[in-house]
Amino acid sequence: LGRRSELISAAWAMAWQRQKNWISEVLWKPKKPLSLEQLKYQCQVLIRNPVVTEGNRHLLVETLRAIAEILIWGDQNDSRVFDYFLEKNMQTFFIKILMQKCGKYVCVQLLQTLSILFENIRNETSVYYLLSNNHINSIIVLKLDFSDEEILAYYISFLKTLSFKLNKHTIHFFYNEHLRDFPLYTEAIKFFNHSESMVRIAVRTLTLNVYKVGDAAVLDYICNKTAAPYFTNLVWFIGNHVISMDECLLSQAHHLNRNHLEVLVAEHLDHIHYLNDILSLEVWPLAEILTDHLLNRLFIPLYVYSLTDQHQQEDEEKSPHISTTVALFLLSQVFLIFSHPLLTTTLAYYILTGDSSLDLPPVLEDTSQRGHQRKGSYNSSVRAFVPPLANLETSLKNSTAAVGYVPAKPVDVNWRNGIDDSQEEEGGSSTESQSHMKEG
Repeated sequence: LGRRSELISAAWAMAWQRQKNWISEVLWKPKKPLSLEQLKYQCQVLIRNPVVTEGNRHLLVETLRAIAEILIWGDQNDSRVFDYFLEKNMQTFFIKILMQKCGKYVCVQLLQTLSILFENIRNETSVYYLLSNNHINSIIVLKLDFSDEEILAYYISFLKTLSFKLNKHTIHFFYNEHLRDFPLYTEAIKFFNHSESMVRIAVRTLTLNVYKVGDAAVLDYICNKTAAPYFTNLVWFIGNHVISMDECLLSQAHHLNRNHLEVLVAEHLDHIHYLNDILSLEVWPLAEILTDHLLNRLFIPLYVYSLTDQHQQEDEEKSPHISTTVALFLLSQVFLIFSHPLLTTTLAYYILTGDSSLDLPPVLEDTSQRGHQRKGSYNSSVRAFVPPLANLETSLKNSTAAVGYVPAKPVDVNWRNGIDDSQEEEGGSSTESQSHMKEG
């Protein structure tokens, strides 16, 4: 009986505490939904609920929504809102929530809250506030449950949203030049070959947003540590997609596979347009690495060799090939879509001459005198459609400054492709041309 009395007393105490909390909330919750006082109240709710439970998860979700609305309002109406948000270091509570096994419901809401914040905040100072103290990078590197499609979709959407805020100033909140660490970029490209097309599209958008900022230190890091592994894996992924397209076309049930074939062709054209977009940014070291991989790891060994008996000179399993019809179609798309003169001229020269000794076009050979050194690990001397030595995530972990193309001087982000025709006509050739390229 004594034990039963204690349990009844405890139950009454809990019920009374809940009633007190409800009364307190009604009495003390600010009436204005958008105000500094409301933010203070919502932040206190977050502070009083550090651990996510089944009982408070709905409360936390509503609190996160309210905080996002108040911050967006404060961005345009009351600067004290962001001052208070930073003073209380509220982003640390976001990180603590995500680090818990808080379940999809809360995790998705928090990622959505962060995306909404960065999508809607217009004041540059407010953006700097949110990016300060490295909290966003801490969120980016968290190992969330990416096997859940909804969590991954919101995570990638969040990264893409951040990439639209990149400029010459904000990019240094994401790239640590001292540690040579760029989680926004490296975490995103790990999903370049995800089965969901919207995830792949978001990754491509993010990479283009990073490249076109044109920051020399960031481009130097990308070219030295990530470009070769990324492009090697990307080219292998595209090549296997092409082989799937060829198999679909040659299938005996071709009339049943027409819709699937149309989807495969559309996806392949998306890949080609993305690659052309990278080259169109005219960032010299990046364009050099990508051109090298496209020519020597995809276009020549898989497309062009499929038009000849070159692939028959080795074991068929080691030298994949596609049908002549598909190879001709793909090459026609290359010349229709790509506008990069170095790539198209080199590929056309190889097709028309069949010169197997061709290593680099003259333009690339000239640029060796601009101070760009080639490292053997990713040199074009390997001309074959072969799988990468490791998947992208492993390659990124193992990459060092010695891998890829190491500029001997800062990256020239204003470089333009092609050769100056006027210099050739005037015969001022080599020395003047090379001198001009060095000054560029």
